Amino acid sequence: MMKKITYHYFYLLAGILFPVLLQAQNLGKPVLFNQGWGFHQGDIPGGQSAINSTQWQTVDLPHDWSIQQPFSDEWASATGYLPGGIGWYKKTFTADAEWRGKQVDIYFDGVYKNSEVWINGHYLGKRPNGFIAFQYDLSKYLNYKGKNTLTVKADHSDFADSRWYTGSGIYRNVYLVVKNPVHIGLWDVAFATPKVSAQKADINIKVKVTNSTKTTAAVTVKVNLVDNTGKTAATLQKQLNLKSGSKEMEFDGNIISPRLWDAENPSLYKLQVQLTRNGKAIDEINQQVGIRSIEFDKDKGFFLNGKSTKLKGVCIHDDAGALGVAVPQEVWVRRLKILKEAGVNSLRLSHNPHADYLYDLSDRMGFLVMDEAFDEWELGKNKWVKGWNVGTPSKDGYHTYFKEWADRDVQDMVLRTRNHPSIIMWSIGNEIDYPNDPYTHEILNTGRNPQIYGKGYLADHPAASQLTVIARQLVKAVKAIDKTRPVTAALAGVVMSNEVGFPEELDVVGYNYQEYRYPEDHKKYPNRIIYGSENGMATQAWAAVDSNEYISAQYLWTGIDYLGEAGKWPQRSNGAGLLDLAAFKKPEYYYRQSIWAAKPMVYIGAREVKKAEDRGIWSHKSIQPVWNWPANSKMRVDCFTNCQEAELFLNGKSLGKQSRSTAKGKIPSWEVDYEPGELMVKGYNNGIQAGAYTIKTSAGASNIKALADATIFAKNTTGLSQVEIQITDKNGNPVFEAENQVKVSVSGPAKLLGLESGSTSSHEGYQSPVRAALHGRLLAYIQTSGKPGKVTVQLSSAGLQTSTVILTVK
Repeated sequence: MMKKITYHYFYLLAGILFPVLLQAQNLGKPVLFNQGWGFHQGDIPGGQSAINSTQWQTVDLPHDWSIQQPFSDEWASATGYLPGGIGWYKKTFTADAEWRGKQVDIYFDGVYKNSEVWINGHYLGKRPNGFIAFQYDLSKYLNYKGKNTLTVKADHSDFADSRWYTGSGIYRNVYLVVKNPVHIGLWDVAFATPKVSAQKADINIKVKVTNSTKTTAAVTVKVNLVDNTGKTAATLQKQLNLKSGSKEMEFDGNIISPRLWDAENPSLYKLQVQLTRNGKAIDEINQQVGIRSIEFDKDKGFFLNGKSTKLKGVCIHDDAGALGVAVPQEVWVRRLKILKEAGVNSLRLSHNPHADYLYDLSDRMGFLVMDEAFDEWELGKNKWVKGWNVGTPSKDGYHTYFKEWADRDVQDMVLRTRNHPSIIMWSIGNEIDYPNDPYTHEILNTGRNPQIYGKGYLADHPAASQLTVIARQLVKAVKAIDKTRPVTAALAGVVMSNEVGFPEELDVVGYNYQEYRYPEDHKKYPNRIIYGSENGMATQAWAAVDSNEYISAQYLWTGIDYLGEAGKWPQRSNGAGLLDLAAFKKPEYYYRQSIWAAKPMVYIGAREVKKAEDRGIWSHKSIQPVWNWPANSKMRVDCFTNCQEAELFLNGKSLGKQSRSTAKGKIPSWEVDYEPGELMVKGYNNGIQAGAYTIKTSAGASNIKALADATIFAKNTTGLSQVEIQITDKNGNPVFEAENQVKVSVSGPAKLLGLESGSTSSHEGYQSPVRAALHGRLLAYIQTSGKPGKVTVQLSSAGLQTSTVILTVK
């Protein structure tokens, strides 16, 4: 029988993504609690009761203290040569009289790490995992006659505890949630559609209602589903007599002619859940939902709403260079738009749950998501301190808490985000089976093992058989919460895992950098559903997906450069991305666009003929959009395009037209004798021009060109303008070689959050208003304060004409 896994969904976006002003009529809705915190870097003995004797810096959340420190080789290459340490936070607030008799929760979307929380000196708890959301009930400790103080300690003393940069502190949003005693919890709604078609979707809705009083409550739960035109698509209602405690109610219905969610048209509905008692609303949730089905088939690949779909994915980490991991939502909006233009339709959230808003953006922008829980289980992996595979690694990490916390952490990941239409897979781990890091098996003495620590079987290392035991445990924990998606893991040591049955515990099996195993394992394990969970940039890696119907996905390492997982000092970041740390496009981006995107595109770059060809699984295309070379240079011009033909022109003279289909690697190329001027390529489909791209010889740096992605902002809320800075010659041509120091001065109701060049080795302070350009470019992050007025952003550099950007807060 043909193995396939089919899932149907009806989803809502987590309520924490729609904060509102805290007013009596809005009780039950999470409210951002980010403003006006105090921060102290370093430990405070007895800090929860010593807050008045400590000096505090005023900060707004999210906040990452590590990114504010200088780079130094005394720290770890794995975590970007930035320190960890201990930090304390406090926030003082007044309890509203309306809160009396209600449940008041504080909700943290993520604190890195080992967070401990107190309210008015009362200990609330500890959460070791720095990537997991959690909440505490403040109600019984609140003071209604004076001030209340919330205190948080984050302990990241073991700084070399990850294979990438994690940041430190309360680096994600915090929310205050006030609920009536009878209410619906934030994670207490689950949705599924047992059957989906273009004609009808059957819906199943589960709502858990909690009564924290000692008396029985008679309540009504009403559910409305509204489409984007305002038309009600479904209404469901039930009565409940609820004793003290919780009870789950289940609703079944259907929607005629549903608007299906997919990557091209991510249609969403509005879900309204209202809880009433004695005719009065006591809790109300308004959320966005999507309807779609997915199916994984061992022979046919992946299907979205019954349509065969190749997952053109990228892996991403949390950070954004200059901002560390305290990243405003607007940064990811810009990044995801750029990735979407390249044809990317899927994201692997490596290797941990990400910020709440990223799932919301994925829902709205049409990205299919693999949500991932862990990078290590019960035993620590190597975290390199002096460079990749150099010296003695650190073994610090999450494994210390795994046995106690793993089931709860993975279940909380699922509970938090299970209602997003974007999520199609739960991953319980990344490269847990990396050969000899730490698990081993005798099979490593034979066969081909592209990723391996040491040589062959290491008898003093733990046996790989334990992988299967733990995988079974985690899969069970996930499916206790959600059976509507497959459970997966990204395997690095497939040959070893095959010997111990690890893949058989998974619904779908991810292979990292092992495309050559696809045909053999597809034949040897005929019921296994295989896909590429992490892949290099080489052309043949995509060919293994494109040419095999049974392989549904490729997830490139990576979509964007990231801090950490660095080489020897001075390298402090990883440059594997299609985009650099500023989300500027690399040549590899355009190559990927040429094979993934549907919209016609064409791009050219040059390199000296003698320069080495692209090679290796992590190699990138080496051409650059530059036409400044020494006289008499022999140049090779490569063209990345998805058009049928490309024609190259040098100073208006055609150098010939080439067919993409017959070009080597489908990359038209020309050998050209360099002469300064203009190099242009035109792309043609069916003989008609579909696009063009030009590079010109530039003169010396003269001007600064600036482009802001947003210039008008609302008052009473912070906003972000991302200003792209380009150094040009007097004619406006980009100067690729320019490395001028650019100073950014901000006046008015805004501040400079950071400057990013995209360099992977610069040690300039990210808090400085001055930074050297890379390839003639910089990105400035300008955050408005919410106060009305005009913001002037001045860009200056010695010898260059000053440029000004005006922002307006209305």
